[in-house]
Amino acid sequence: MIVLFIFIGLIGIVLIVLFVKFFGLWFRALMSGAPVGLGNLIGMWIRRVKGGVIVDSRIMLTKAGIELDTNMLETHYLAGGDVIKVGKAIIAANKANIPLSFQKAAAIDLAGRDVLDAVKTSVNPKVIDCPDPSKGKLTIDAVAKDGIQLKAKARVTVRANIERLVGGATEETIIARVGEGIVTTIGSAATYKDVLENPDQISKVVLNKGLDAGTAFEILSIDIADVDVGINVGAKLQADQAEADKRTFQAIAEKRRAAALAREQEMSALVRENRAKVVLAEAEIPKAIASAFRDGNLGIMDYYRLRNIQADTDMRQSIGGEKPKGGGTQK
Repeated sequence: MIVLFIFIGLIGIVLIVLFVKFFGLWFRALMSGAPVGLGNLIGMWIRRVKGGVIVDSRIMLTKAGIELDTNMLETHYLAGGDVIKVGKAIIAANKANIPLSFQKAAAIDLAGRDVLDAVKTSVNPKVIDCPDPSKGKLTIDAVAKDGIQLKAKARVTVRANIERLVGGATEETIIARVGEGIVTTIGSAATYKDVLENPDQISKVVLNKGLDAGTAFEILSIDIADVDVGINVGAKLQADQAEADKRTFQAIAEKRRAAALAREQEMSALVRENRAKVVLAEAEIPKAIASAFRDGNLGIMDYYRLRNIQADTDMRQSIGGEKPKGGGTQK
């Protein structure tokens, strides 16, 4: 009996502790018109769910006229969602007559999107700068057909599309598509003056392309905030091309000059080689004369007549200022 009394006493103490621990939450929910059972609060504690978050969310939704079971809120909490933010988003959508169920809001929240900000954007459209200054680029640069560069800035007014928020592209996609449309429109202009005269033509062309398809936003307007004239890209490209052509022609000319010098050196070497052959041939003359003397084919008088002819020839060349061939008279 003593053991039984001790066991009953321990159970009573535990129940009293639990009642004291959760009485405040239970009583607050009850007085707010959104009652939550004491057993549910104890179960939340056992499942490591913050009962205060669930109770506060249920009270907030109930006061807004939206009835939700605590199990749905608890499930979203256990999945890692922000129960308070989802509740605020549902209330804001309800007040703005925007259809948004708890399942849809929970899916958007679990997908990593800010569901409350999405609802606010649906009610109050926001403006996106194109390009994004935080990325370090301040203008969208494009070149018209006449080669003049234009620097443009655009402001895109968008409204969140709740139905496409899950799986829809983000703001970066809107900025990229608008930038591409601006570059295409400027590039198709005949001259830069046409763009400066009618900058609204850019926004009209870009807006008609349906750039918000597949995104989580609906584009309301695209406004060209500023258009500045940049450098003359066409002239710069022509100048660069002319400089490249000049270097190419200089290289070709240098190549030809080097080939001519090499050919000149080859011809000089060939001349020296031929002169050497002439010298060798002239060196054979005395040998031939000596051989003729030995064989009796050349007499002494013939030899002297040959020497006289050579001397006469050398004298005439000396008088005429010419160097005798072979470097002088043969001996």
